[in-house]
Amino acid sequence: MTGRLHVQRLPLARLLPALASAAPLIESPNMAPRQPVSAIRMAQGRMTLSPLFWGLTPPWLKVLDHAPHCARAETLSKRAMFQEAFNARRCVIPVSGFYVWKPQARNKQPYLVTHVQRAPLLLGALWCRYHTTLTTFTDSTALISVPANACLSPLTDRLPVVIAPEDVTTWLDPNTDPDQLTPLLMPAPLELLGAFPVSRHVNNPAFQSPSCAHPVGPMLRWTVPQEL
Repeated sequence: MTGRLHVQRLPLARLLPALASAAPLIESPNMAPRQPVSAIRMAQGRMTLSPLFWGLTPPWLKVLDHAPHCARAETLSKRAMFQEAFNARRCVIPVSGFYVWKPQARNKQPYLVTHVQRAPLLLGALWCRYHTTLTTFTDSTALISVPANACLSPLTDRLPVVIAPEDVTTWLDPNTDPDQLTPLLMPAPLELLGAFPVSRHVNNPAFQSPSCAHPVGPMLRWTVPQEL
């Protein structure tokens, strides 16, 4: 599952004209769980950008390190930890890419997965609220993962679900029937995403250089065989 994000220079106003940015975008070339992350959700009927803690922390969670940063799409309606949030509290996390690690004989090779045209991606997620007092609270989030498509499955078996901009309103609306959301919980189209290998420096979450996203090899992307 994805455990790192790349978030930099996202033209969100152009991508989602209805977005009301209540807070600045949190940027990082190597964003790890247990940190604040910017998410888009509905607030008083408006799309709003705000910071959430990356790692779902329901009120009964006793150990912060147990806060899941990803939830499998197949378990959303089965696990109490996710069911209520999925039914009423969904969000998207805007990113410029996310990292996955390809298993190899002696180590793992990190790859940065991006839109093939390097456009922003909107990753489907859910969120919950934990009240510390009657007036103070912490909001947290977890990405939703689905099986990797045929193009990227050689790198990893699961990827975050990508929500298309035209589906964002349906996804965020708390009144949307959950049955309408099932078609959105699918692997990304083959032609949408590509991935290229990057330096193993990204393995260290403290490494925050722009070089995290520098390719060290060609992009893996879907190509349609040419007919002879």
